[in-house]
Amino acid sequence: MKKWMLISLILLLTVLAACGNTEEPEATDNNEEETTEENTEEESTEENADTGETENEETATEKIGGEVNLYTGRHYETDQELYDKFTEQTGVEVNVIKGDDDELIARLGREGEASEADLLITADAGRLYRAQSEDLLQSVDSEVLNENVPENLRAEDGQWFGLTKRARVIAYNKETVNEEDIQTYMDLTTDQFQDKVLIRSSSNIYNQSLLASMIALEGEEKAREWAEGIVDNMAREPKGGDRDQAKAVVAGEGDVAVMNTYYLGKLINSEDPEEVKVGEQLGVVFPNQDSTGAHVNISGIGMTASSSNTEQAQAFMEFMTKEEAQKQFAEANYEYPVNPNVEPSELLQSWGEFEAQDINLSQLGENNDAAIKIMNEVGWK
Repeated sequence: MKKWMLISLILLLTVLAACGNTEEPEATDNNEEETTEENTEEESTEENADTGETENEETATEKIGGEVNLYTGRHYETDQELYDKFTEQTGVEVNVIKGDDDELIARLGREGEASEADLLITADAGRLYRAQSEDLLQSVDSEVLNENVPENLRAEDGQWFGLTKRARVIAYNKETVNEEDIQTYMDLTTDQFQDKVLIRSSSNIYNQSLLASMIALEGEEKAREWAEGIVDNMAREPKGGDRDQAKAVVAGEGDVAVMNTYYLGKLINSEDPEEVKVGEQLGVVFPNQDSTGAHVNISGIGMTASSSNTEQAQAFMEFMTKEEAQKQFAEANYEYPVNPNVEPSELLQSWGEFEAQDINLSQLGENNDAAIKIMNEVGWK
């Protein structure tokens, strides 16, 4: 008993001694290091503010690590550079499988839930709509994406978002054509351009979507009238890509061509002097400026329904719509940015501002079957 009383007395004295000590504990080395780091960061921020070199919060991306698997129909060096930047900023490895857009969509369908793909990038909103309608994509709820991508350039349920824009314009031979004679798409169907129109085949998705947009805005009858007129005025049977149509104009096979703006940008900035000459001899008209506006399409992105890396996939989607990536798309690939805070390249600005069709691009997919049907019926090869 005495032993326990002695122990209790010692404990009581210890507690009383502790309560009597009113001095602050000394700062540990760790606390000193943290304080020093905070001060350094504050000083650095102040210095950067003085020099205008504060970090752009928009480009700051959290390091999350992991990987993301991307199916893409785009084959541009610009895109790979952006993938590398995303990896550098986030630690997320981007595994890329490239292929034809339609083949990649079909592959996703075959793979189903077993697909390892997390993301799909395609050219054309109609293709994205098809992937959506086949339940190959899932909705993404992101304030960043909704802020960076205008409402008409994304699916209403967030299953896909535009990354870049391109307008489908009329390119003309400056020496033989008066710009005032081609102010609308319908002008291409007049007698003045009999046997002078160059355009790709009906199997080309850009032409299908152009016609689909006309169906959405003016109805099937008007769209059919335009398609019939184009077939009647073709300078030759359709062949080749957009740049081939432009080259044929300069070669004298026709006077006007229907093409996407970024292809003209690539001609003008080509390393091939002959392609540069082609680009410089062509004028550009954005049609229907007094009515429905010029047709605009996109390259866009969606998260696959099978994605097992949803955090990384969403971070990738957001990165690609932020200002850093959008500027690179604009400057290096001559595409129009979807992000309203980013200006087009100097070349595109030199062509002037233009009014675009006022439709949600989902309608390109909704009217695709009708467009193909019309093309087949009027003999558009």
